[in-house]
Amino acid sequence: MRLSVSLGLWQDRPAGEALATARAADELGYPELWVGEMATYDSFALATAVGLRTERIGLTIGPLAVGVRDPMMIAMGAASVADLVGRPVAIAVGTSSPLVVEQWHGRMEARSATVLREAVQALRPLLDGQKSDFSGKFLASRGYRLRLPAPRSELTVAAFGPAAVRTAALADRMVLNLITPASAARLISDLRTAAAANGTATRVAAWVSAAVDPDEEAVNRIRRGVVGYLAAPGYGEMFIEAGFGDVVEFARTRPHPKDLLAAIPDKLLESVALLGNLDDVRARLADYAEAGVDEVALVPISTDRDPAGAATLAALATSTSPSTAPSTGA
Repeated sequence: MRLSVSLGLWQDRPAGEALATARAADELGYPELWVGEMATYDSFALATAVGLRTERIGLTIGPLAVGVRDPMMIAMGAASVADLVGRPVAIAVGTSSPLVVEQWHGRMEARSATVLREAVQALRPLLDGQKSDFSGKFLASRGYRLRLPAPRSELTVAAFGPAAVRTAALADRMVLNLITPASAARLISDLRTAAAANGTATRVAAWVSAAVDPDEEAVNRIRRGVVGYLAAPGYGEMFIEAGFGDVVEFARTRPHPKDLLAAIPDKLLESVALLGNLDDVRARLADYAEAGVDEVALVPISTDRDPAGAATLAALATSTSPSTAPSTGA
């Protein structure tokens, strides 16, 4: 199974550590770096900075929220980064969350599944250098063609629900986040069914937080990361299936966050993360491979003991190969 790296963008760590993680991934020979977007850096700006400070690592930008970035903006951004850094750039898109779309951006999140599908349909021609000619229920673009060389970006869709999985079957790759191997296996089965109907062959990646020989700070960082998902539809059921129904039931009573954090056992974290010694982590990677995941994007946990997650990346670097560079879609 292929290993890549995703920037953690930890909100309680110095923002500039993202560049240190990128440089470590590049120097260790990882083939691809995912540059997401949260509340700090603009992803296109960060991807450009990463590209100018690294030598060879491939770049995937996103997942970008299609409810706040239209297809023309995404295509222009991809072409800009590819031209400025002289390197292939892939694009990932998703629906994001009500917090980001409705509260931060003041946009409507209604019919997000339809918006995601229309974004994928509109993006592909634009990324290939064609003039836009798309009109959907929620998205439209007509008459725009990239002025820069077409990046011909590989297109990835972030998915969890059934509609997003069906849309991912139209793309080059589907990416899963915060997922157990058992849940990944079911989503991959649904993807294969949809892809077969479309005559496509969509690959599957999973973002998985990782810490080899973690200390308490690393474990607690993941604990804080999962707390908001425990009561969420779909995610709650996933954790119930994994044997943590009591924690989900407690989360759905809306307790104080401090009390909920204290109730989350380490075993729950281990169900969706790579934690332990090197053998433990490799065994867990094998579980994802058995589930049908083609690529695990390591999200290295940054701590005072392991700034930028560089030690974790170094420990797992022997499991990746520079020869497995990402496709550009060309």
